[in-house]
Amino acid sequence: MPVVKIADAGLHYRIDGPEEAPVLILSNSLGARLEMWDAQIPDLAASFRVLRYDTRGHGGSSVTAGAYSIDQLGRDVLAMAEALDIERFSFCGLSMGGLVGQWLGIHAGDRLERLVLCNTAARIANDEIWNSRIDAIEAGGPQAMADLASDAGRYWFTPEFMAASPAEVARVTGMIGETSPRGYMACCAAIRDADFRTQLAQIRIPVLMVCGRQDAVTRLTHGRFIQAHIAGAQLLELPAAHLSNVEAAGQFNRDVLAFLQP
Repeated sequence: MPVVKIADAGLHYRIDGPEEAPVLILSNSLGARLEMWDAQIPDLAASFRVLRYDTRGHGGSSVTAGAYSIDQLGRDVLAMAEALDIERFSFCGLSMGGLVGQWLGIHAGDRLERLVLCNTAARIANDEIWNSRIDAIEAGGPQAMADLASDAGRYWFTPEFMAASPAEVARVTGMIGETSPRGYMACCAAIRDADFRTQLAQIRIPVLMVCGRQDAVTRLTHGRFIQAHIAGAQLLELPAAHLSNVEAAGQFNRDVLAFLQP
């Protein structure tokens, strides 16, 4: 299990694709591991050196103390890139990973070629929702994480996909139950405190905003807000709920590739 050491943590990562190809970094949703991108690798790694990693607090990466911030998670990406000798890269992040992508676009746009923001918002939910979730996990521990995993399908996927692909739904939602409660709570705090609504105009690189038409977590209106506030941003609507890269993998791969290879 390769782990790259940064200042105060280790990040579990995997690289697929030709060594000489341009780099594309993929960033996970809350509660998921790098395997959430498995359906993308055959297509994306044919043209890119694809770097996937477990966000701090998740999977094989370090669970460090305290609440995290999106600033911290964004700096983790830059530190990982530096440690792996990657100067410039494209970035694709979903949900929490999309918040990290927005931070990178605002604060490190000179390092980015292109930016794909998937199923995300400039501000996701509100303090009350995130504080309630943190309190529930703090009280319930691993059982609370298992409960979240069992309930995640109805937020992450459409009923049609859940009925047609129960094994894939179980594989992906099961990642939540295996996530460190402490790491999950720390990332909930990072999402709670992130708000880029007044900073989006600072992003001046090519951006593709990907939305799921049936996403009840980050809605089409959130994606359209981001598109409207970033000059030249494109919008892609997919027949999916929150994890559009899993539910609509074929169209996701095709259209994201078309954007990344203009």
